Amino acid sequence: MAGRVEAADFLVEIGTEELPPEALPDLMRAFAAELARLLDRERLAHGEVQPYATPRRLAVLVRALARRQEDREIELKGPPVAVAFDAEGKPTAAARAFAERCGVAVEALGRIRTGKGEWLAGRKVEEGSMAEALLPGLVEEALAKLPIPRRMRWGDSEIQFVRPVHWVLMLHGEEPVPGTVLGLPAGRITRGHRFHASGELAIPRPAEYAAILEREGRVVADFAERRRRVVEAVERAAAEAGGRAVADDTLIDEVTSLTEWPVALVGRFDAGYLDLPREIIVATLTHHQRYFPVEGADGKLKPEFVIVANLESRDPAEVRAGNERVIRPRLADAAFFREQDRQLPLPERLPLLENIVYSDKLGTLHDKSRRVAGLAAGIARQLGVDAAATERAALLARCDLTTGIVGEFPELQGIMGGYYARDAGEPEAVARAIPEMYRPRHAGDALPATGPGRALSLADRLDTLAGHFAAGSKPTGNRDPYGLRRAAQGIVRLEVEGGVDLELPPLIGAALEAQPVRAPDPAALAAELYDFVVERLRAWYLETRGTPAEVFEAVRARRPGSLVDFDLRLAAVTAFVELDAAASLAAANKRIANILRQAGGEAHGAIDQGALAEPAEQALARALEASRETVAPLIEARAYTDALQYLAGLREPVDRFFDEVLVMSDDPAVRENRLALLASLRALFLEVADVSRLALG
Repeated sequence: MAGRVEAADFLVEIGTEELPPEALPDLMRAFAAELARLLDRERLAHGEVQPYATPRRLAVLVRALARRQEDREIELKGPPVAVAFDAEGKPTAAARAFAERCGVAVEALGRIRTGKGEWLAGRKVEEGSMAEALLPGLVEEALAKLPIPRRMRWGDSEIQFVRPVHWVLMLHGEEPVPGTVLGLPAGRITRGHRFHASGELAIPRPAEYAAILEREGRVVADFAERRRRVVEAVERAAAEAGGRAVADDTLIDEVTSLTEWPVALVGRFDAGYLDLPREIIVATLTHHQRYFPVEGADGKLKPEFVIVANLESRDPAEVRAGNERVIRPRLADAAFFREQDRQLPLPERLPLLENIVYSDKLGTLHDKSRRVAGLAAGIARQLGVDAAATERAALLARCDLTTGIVGEFPELQGIMGGYYARDAGEPEAVARAIPEMYRPRHAGDALPATGPGRALSLADRLDTLAGHFAAGSKPTGNRDPYGLRRAAQGIVRLEVEGGVDLELPPLIGAALEAQPVRAPDPAALAAELYDFVVERLRAWYLETRGTPAEVFEAVRARRPGSLVDFDLRLAAVTAFVELDAAASLAAANKRIANILRQAGGEAHGAIDQGALAEPAEQALARALEASRETVAPLIEARAYTDALQYLAGLREPVDRFFDEVLVMSDDPAVRENRLALLASLRALFLEVADVSRLALG
């Protein structure tokens, strides 16, 4: 191979028919990550790994990829010593063969001892394979592990991929890597834009890939760079229209995934359609056509939108007109559906929910609405908010599922219910709570802003969890068809972020009691549901706040009913672990827990002050009594941080006690009294958390 060096850049590109836009970013990242993992597994040293993706390609550039695997020394296990040497201690044929395999004399072999005896052992350097022999297989393996829900075949081939593959490029340095991937021979040829570039493009070196594609192929291969250009072009076009673009990350990513050479244009629609609710116009423009709505400085939509075309047309006016022709009937349809929907007021649609099955075991949507209404009204009363409005909103919240506009735009569920509730003369509190039932829809989504909305959102998620757990439809592995993990995450955010300070176990019990399916052991199922929600809380704290797992488990052991209370305890333990006394007291609590467990449990009688003979145990008893008087009101006020900081002052008497006192005295009465003292100390800490679970060094 000409110009062979120890390492060279590596490039692989899989050319396909148009890839699904919503999946493209994940496919791109997964391909690069999996290939990097496999290179590491195969001991192929490399530098930076750069992913690329466009609608018609997935590619990865690996900097400075080694030409061959690193050599490695492997340990070889030979024959048993009893077999390796004869009665006179001379090497047998087995020993000589093993030594030859290791490339050394028999005398240089080592020995290893196992439970089954002693064996000869040797070491051998295994030379690494050439990278070019490994790369096709590694690329195939990486592609096979991409997150593709449904793979397809094409032609008469048995090969499967997310879309038909038309070319494969693989270069290591200046030369193609010999071999096939997905049934196609690899080469150095790529292809440019469908319309702006004709013919094939040869890539001489991997590092020139992106530049050649852009210069000669009119393709911006770098997803991040293309995304930046999309945002820049959309913002510029919206400004030319006298406003700013309405965009979110999902829309920007999808448009980036649909284009190789993005060009922004401004289109216009009839201003009369601005009488439609904003959400309808935005949904029509974005979800169906992936256009960007434009709003003015006042926040109101303008009759313009931004189109991102995948080519630079010689006649932009025709492109603009074509897109305007597409959007016109869609807006007309939306206006028609809205007018038709208003012919039947929202409250009159409630009986229609009896015809929509929610679940075979859990009844219709009408049944679910009534369950949620009862639970939500109870929650509202606990929160001190309008229970009547909450109950009414719960009954009406799903009625817009029977409307034409929600049938056309499912993402408007709840939103249109709020509009139609106002049209029907329902109170504003009801109209606002209806769309809030669905919040938060996803991570990072806004929480309900009103009291009835929070009560309704919490009730709906509790009913969903209770119903499906009672019906035996719990998530398994990665499967969660009913979105139960998302529902539990919503409860976590409503309580912790939204400040809904309610005891969760009684609410779970009420939700289970309302279900048409009865669990054999309701108490056990309620405990399982509590743990399911708390597991989502755990993931949230560990991932978003960096809370150590042991800190979380210290609080979890107390099973706080309110997640607000859980949060306060976590803050207290997090502050406690930073104290100088924390490690000593955590170790002491662990020691006490072990002693009490070995002594038959933590239940012991009252402390007999008169039986405390040792000065160290008397000092601990006095400190404990003083602490209890101070800490009790702090616990009552949920001032857990102050409570633990005060308890940190017990370090000296606790350390002295263990240094000077023998707990397990031969005298049963003395032993029991000392166990009672330790149990009382542990119970005081347990008022906040089980600090014995903290591993502090």
